[in-house]
Amino acid sequence: MPASESTAAPTMPRQIPYIIATEACERFSFYGMRNILVLFLTSSLLLSIPENLRAGMAKEVFHSFVIGVYFFPLLGGWLADRYFGKYNTTFWLSLVYCAGHACLAIFEDNRNGFFTGLFLISLGSGGIKPLVSAMVGDQFDQSNSSLAQKVFDAFYWSINFGSFFASLLMPYFLKQFGGSIAFGIPGVLMFIATMVFWAGRKKYVMLPPNPKNPDSFLNVVRTALSAKAAGQGRTGLVLAWIGGLGALGALALQPQIGIVAALCLALVLILAGGGLGAWLQLERARGIHPDEAVDGVRAVLRLMVVFALVTPFWSLFDQKASTWVLQAGQMTTTMGILPAQMQAINPLLVMLLIPFNNLLLYPTLKKFGIEMPALRRMSLGIAFSGLAWIVVGCMQLAIDGGDPLSILWQILPYVLLTLGEVWVSASGLEFAYSQAPLAMKGVILSFWSLAVTIGNLWVLLANASVKSEAVTQKIISTGLSAAAFQMFFFAGFALLTSLLFVWYARSYRVLNNYRQQ
Repeated sequence: MPASESTAAPTMPRQIPYIIATEACERFSFYGMRNILVLFLTSSLLLSIPENLRAGMAKEVFHSFVIGVYFFPLLGGWLADRYFGKYNTTFWLSLVYCAGHACLAIFEDNRNGFFTGLFLISLGSGGIKPLVSAMVGDQFDQSNSSLAQKVFDAFYWSINFGSFFASLLMPYFLKQFGGSIAFGIPGVLMFIATMVFWAGRKKYVMLPPNPKNPDSFLNVVRTALSAKAAGQGRTGLVLAWIGGLGALGALALQPQIGIVAALCLALVLILAGGGLGAWLQLERARGIHPDEAVDGVRAVLRLMVVFALVTPFWSLFDQKASTWVLQAGQMTTTMGILPAQMQAINPLLVMLLIPFNNLLLYPTLKKFGIEMPALRRMSLGIAFSGLAWIVVGCMQLAIDGGDPLSILWQILPYVLLTLGEVWVSASGLEFAYSQAPLAMKGVILSFWSLAVTIGNLWVLLANASVKSEAVTQKIISTGLSAAAFQMFFFAGFALLTSLLFVWYARSYRVLNNYRQQ
């Protein structure tokens, strides 16, 4: 290669604007319906439920929906990596997504039809979630991978650009024009997103699927668990079986915690038992599978620990659309601000913080010899989310004590939570892609999304626990309301996890798994 070529400045792929524009429209559609969902449920669809139970039921429906959204990436990633490729899978699931929006708009007074729409949106939105992110990374190679972090930040900026206007406008449209219009507008934006994505089809770098890969992640794991080694036991296989039996036990809890929480808990136990078991016996797969495949599985298993440690952050973050909206409804309004509109603070701050971090904060810290790699940013982000919930908990104590609080007080925890989001979510997206082996990009990004599902699982389990009379009495004995107790519990959950994250990150070996030119 001539010297002039090897030293040429990296160039930005020209097809990136199509993906960024698609994401902005899609995120408007998603957050447009998501951010008014709890409000619509409590004020319209669930009016037949007693008022004292309505808020809890709305939170359960909301977090069950979010669990679905972030569970179906597993299906989308598998279909793309194994059969259809990222572009085809994304396009067809986007049409399913549009159909879900149509159901919300048509069946605003029909619970079964409305919930069918939520299912279709969770299938469509969840299915495409890891694929659009992975397609961003696919447009880069080793020659310009240095630009990828900036593009992932721009990608995340576009998400919040759509989210900001959706959070600001959709509560107003719901109040003025009702559910049909408020849910119909996001559907139109999703259709536009699909058409923009289709328009760039001839420009994308499209990596082919791997339909029959004998050295796939699951095949290597299966070999590791089943292979025997002379003079050694099969502790890994035993752990995998324990995880499976634990999953059956989780399914038996369905009457107490609900079917969605039971299924997700079963999945967590299977992944934990199988993952730990495979880690202990992984070297047994060498010789049967190439070293590259075995090392790739080792990298994925190490990465999944990072994902697991991020789940408490999502427990806290996603409750801004449920717990925080319900708290805002107990506060005094100012300037006609609706409780659900407070969520617009989050994407607005993201749009300000991303350029601030990249253009000012990180370069300034670097001048003083302080680097901010992804894992360091993520550990700080988890800690800041915990601080946000300490503030929210203190505000709840004041509300429970009868002190009137302005809704504007929520700005402070939103600032802290958004700082955490930028450091965890935007950083984690690029980090997950860079660490994933080339043949497993879609699946690994689906595991990143699965972390959100598990985060919302912790919320469902916490909500189910406070329904227990024994737990309720314990909370009462502390002098706190159930809402305040849960807020401080989640704050402690996040702060403890941030310390564990720092400990684990110290020994993590960072990889660079971008494709060659």
